[in-house]
Amino acid sequence: MGDEVKNLKVGTPAAIRNIGGYSEFTMVPSELIIPVESLHPEVVAMLVSGLTASIALEKAAHMKSGETVLVTAAAGGTGQFAAQLAKLAGNKVVATCGGKDKAKFLRDLGVDRVINYKEESVKDVLKKEFPKGIDIVFESVGGDMFDTCFNALATFGRMVVIGSTSQYNEDMGTTPRNYPGICDILRQQSKTVTGFNLGHYQHGWKTHLDNMVHLYSMGKLKVGIDPKSFVGVQSVVDAVEYILSGKNIGKVVVCMDPSFNKQASN
Repeated sequence: MGDEVKNLKVGTPAAIRNIGGYSEFTMVPSELIIPVESLHPEVVAMLVSGLTASIALEKAAHMKSGETVLVTAAAGGTGQFAAQLAKLAGNKVVATCGGKDKAKFLRDLGVDRVINYKEESVKDVLKKEFPKGIDIVFESVGGDMFDTCFNALATFGRMVVIGSTSQYNEDMGTTPRNYPGICDILRQQSKTVTGFNLGHYQHGWKTHLDNMVHLYSMGKLKVGIDPKSFVGVQSVVDAVEYILSGKNIGKVVVCMDPSFNKQASN
């Protein structure tokens, strides 16, 4: 602990949001350390994925009540929070996923309309069942899914882009695609596309995390943790590959300390 750090003590359970999570040891500025009540995977999920969903919906999407919210990749670590928080705010939630197990997971979270893209066309469902358009899109897939969601936006609709997972396995990586004509469509229909980076909203981390922990403790917010176990720093690569394979349901968590699970169970 640095000599000038007065608000923390060695041994305090804490969560951090900082580059360097894929390591056993790291140095972190004290302002990026958030004390928590206990060390559980659910806290890890809320810290990164939960904060992204909570702050993005409030600050970037300007979410209100009575709207229709579409969440892509909703059965993943971040999507599950976006879907639930949008529902808790009094909105109709539509969610996309790939697979029957993921669809069941989302229905159990209270999603109003689950679109399993392995069984039905997202584009056709949105066009047929939501002819007036979608008010908010929480988008993390990119590529063709971005096109489909953007075209489904209602007048005054807002799309918040938090990622482009469909491109992570491609040679182009995260290089942006070209979207010809997008500027004209934005202007003509008063649509908005906003990027979101959690690192730019540090001032809101503690408030939003406290709110989610409260909702979780009240049983109003569920935190899905994928049951597949990843232990030790050497398992990080396997965990990332597991996410990119699209098999995970909920948040994938790596337990860096092999002895932690034994401590937690005692």
